[in-house]
Amino acid sequence: MRWFAIGAALFLAGCASSTEPTQADLKAEWESRNSPPVNAKGDIIAFMRTYLNNPSGLRSAGISNPFRKTLPGDPGERILVCVRYDARDTTGRYVGVKTGAAAFRSGRFEVFYDNPREAPELCKEAVYQPFPELERISR
Repeated sequence: MRWFAIGAALFLAGCASSTEPTQADLKAEWESRNSPPVNAKGDIIAFMRTYLNNPSGLRSAGISNPFRKTLPGDPGERILVCVRYDARDTTGRYVGVKTGAAAFRSGRFEVFYDNPREAPELCKEAVYQPFPELERISR
């Protein structure tokens, strides 16, 4: 009976120790993957070529420098690059300047935020420079 009690105590002690990461561990892991983009312009151009219905003839294109911002639901800051552009719709008419935000993780493009309410808010502090490379893309 004594061995059973000792075994049960050891078993319960093993269950009490946690292998779950701490908040500090999670934050350190997040930050280790939060490195600047390697080729932000190239990644954005490649994405936009497939994302837009009609990528040719873009105008008023602008791009921001990479910056850090906390996004809802993320445990830390992300690296974002904001993009502005005026694209044509399927009938060939320009629809007005849109804003998007490209998020990067481990130096690579991960997701593009283009919601008309969300993207302008994410990019409200962005400073844009001309992005002629985006205006020159085609199918």
